[in-house]
Amino acid sequence: MRVGFSLIGPSLTLRPPEPGDAEALLALASDAEVTRWFSWGPYTDIEQPREYIERCARQRERGEQLDLLIIDRERGPAGITGLSELSYRDRRCIVGTWLGADFWGTQVNRESKAMIAHLGFELLGMNRIGSYSNPENERSTRALEAVGYSREGELRQWHRHSERYLDVNVFGMLRDEWRASEQAAIEISSEGTPPSAFLQTS
Repeated sequence: MRVGFSLIGPSLTLRPPEPGDAEALLALASDAEVTRWFSWGPYTDIEQPREYIERCARQRERGEQLDLLIIDRERGPAGITGLSELSYRDRRCIVGTWLGADFWGTQVNRESKAMIAHLGFELLGMNRIGSYSNPENERSTRALEAVGYSREGELRQWHRHSERYLDVNVFGMLRDEWRASEQAAIEISSEGTPPSAFLQTS
């Protein structure tokens, strides 16, 4: 089912993934290097992205997680970014992003992070957006630092990956830090409104 909400940046569009996006997600996430640090993947058949897209719809309806497809308007789908672990009382959440290998080292991470920060801080009223990286995943760690996230510490055996427990670096950005950053200056607009389950006022 189409959700009438999207974010528009200088070169990217973010919107909820739809059933027709399954083939593109399969192509992006069938690379074992792309999913190396995740508890899922790589994708091996079309049913896996289809199930993911269906799960996204259920999570949106419950206000649990808001994943968005990253679309480069010249090159097509690039990956997924989204907000999870939302605490409306504390006004905080976590951002997670993955990109197809062809988009590593491009402007896509910087712009999509600016767009998701706009969503979290401006549209959803969050005060803090956090993120994680594996200490061994230097590329992901550098990417978070490059867009203004502060490394705050390390959580031991935080993430279960198959039968292994992995440490994670903890990062954070506060609303005032974002407003003073170059990220906030990137021109971003929205069409429609975020799913109602995420527009809580308490």
